[in-house]
Amino acid sequence: MNHPVVSREEWLQARKALLTKERAMTHELDALRAERRRLPWVRIDKPYVFDGPGARYSLGDLFGSRSQLAVYHFMLTPGSDHICPGCSFIADHIDAARQHFEQADLAFVAVSRAPVQRLEEVRKRMGWTFPWMSSGDGDFNYDFGVSFTPEDRASDRAVYNYGITPIRKSPDMFGASIFVKDEEGSIFHSYSTYHRGTELLMGAFNWLDLAPKGRNETSGTMSWVRLHDEYCAG
Repeated sequence: MNHPVVSREEWLQARKALLTKERAMTHELDALRAERRRLPWVRIDKPYVFDGPGARYSLGDLFGSRSQLAVYHFMLTPGSDHICPGCSFIADHIDAARQHFEQADLAFVAVSRAPVQRLEEVRKRMGWTFPWMSSGDGDFNYDFGVSFTPEDRASDRAVYNYGITPIRKSPDMFGASIFVKDEEGSIFHSYSTYHRGTELLMGAFNWLDLAPKGRNETSGTMSWVRLHDEYCAG
């Protein structure tokens, strides 16, 4: 890599200047996170049902003993052999993270429309242990903006990421949603994020962003990302 090389003193001066900007950005992010937590909620009255290994679950069941639930909307379409590398990249971070955030009153489940047998095949192949449920033919994926009917896609009514992105080809997209359950058992939707908003969940990118090459996407966004069992040795 061709890059400027300076003395330690010059480097320290440049690093301190950058630190001032980093600290300002950290405070801005703190304010943004606080604003996110203050978002109003929407009560969930529809009785969503999910298929898991050997059982069916309501949305309330997915909370377990916790009052908060994170759902990752994993792109896995019924009848498709394709496993989304981006969703898998996020999923590789989940098991390590949830052993910590589950101690802070946040449950986790991944949800896809593919049948549960297919979900279990993929989970076994990839070595994941987090719960993964099928929403099947239910409304859950459609109501939370990650699945689109053929009619809506054909007529340009299928929009993603709060209307920013029209969807014409893919029946499913990805995202994350947060739900809350109160002491009476009522469930509320507090937050959803899509597209680049899910970069919050990609811890490996945070490491790469510290390095000179950054994300090293020489051939486009996430160009080198593969299922973790498809990387060549070295």
